[in-house]
Formats: sequence, C-alpha cells, structure tokens
Amino acid sequence: MHLATYLGLLEDSEKQLTAAFEHVAQNHRDEPDIEQMCQKFSAWSRNHHGQILGFVEKYADEQEAEPDKLKRDLFAPHRSGALALLRDLHDLWLLTQQVQLCWTVIRQAALGLRDEDLKACATYCAARTKRQTDWLLGRVKQAAPQTLLVAE
Repeated sequence: MHLATYLGLLEDSEKQLTAAFEHVAQNHRDEPDIEQMCQKFSAWSRNHHGQILGFVEKYADEQEAEPDKLKRDLFAPHRSGALALLRDLHDLWLLTQQVQLCWTVIRQAALGLRDEDLKACATYCAARTKRQTDWLLGRVKQAAPQTLLVAE
C-alpha cells in the first residue's frame, strides 16, 4: 500500500505551506491584507499538518523520500516591490495546488479504505485549502494589472 507515501508528501507540503505563508506575511507587511490573511492561512496549514500526523503514524510503512524543497525552489530570497508580491502570491498559489491535490488523492484512498476519520479530515482540510487557493487567486487578479502595467 502506498498511502503512507502520499500522507508523507502531504505532511511535508502542509509544513512547507505553513512556512511559505509566514514568509509572505513577514515580507509584505506594508500590504494591508497580506500579513493578516497569510498569518491566518499559516495557522490553518499548521492545523492541517497536526491533523495528518495521526494518520501518518497509523498508515506508516516504508515510504519513499519525496522532494522537500518546493518552497525553497519557488520563493526567491531577494524580491522587492510590487512584482515581488505578485510572484510570492503566485508561488503560494502553486503550493496550495500541491496540497489540494494531495488532499484529493488521500480522500479517494479514505473512501476505498472506508476510513471515515481520514475521509472527514481530508474533506475538512481540502475545503479550507480551497479557500486559501481562492483568496490567493483573487489577490493575484487584483495585483496583476497595477503590477504589470504601471512602472514603479
């Protein structure tokens, strides 16, 4: 059974997403909504990470190592200005898509296993991840015209 591999991937992805939201909150404090929403979403992802740990232990077996450097590879260390915010929002959106897909895959496995607790966890966390994704997409749409069409 390969469920442990996906649970490990999800655990790591939620951990990276937590750190990424914290990174963006700290780097874009001058934006009125960014710091507050990113801190809120970081707390959500931290909660999701905590919820998945029990299932990681429950279904633990020999799991293959997965890439764990997605956040590092996405977020450039020295971005600044409006373009930096747009790129950071873009990168956050990509990370949330990773997490969303993992929750979808794990929910499908929970259905197959008839594990009601895992199914409930995946359903709840996937819905909150969708809210993260939707907010990020809306914020990207808001920032894009000003950032891409007006010189700094």
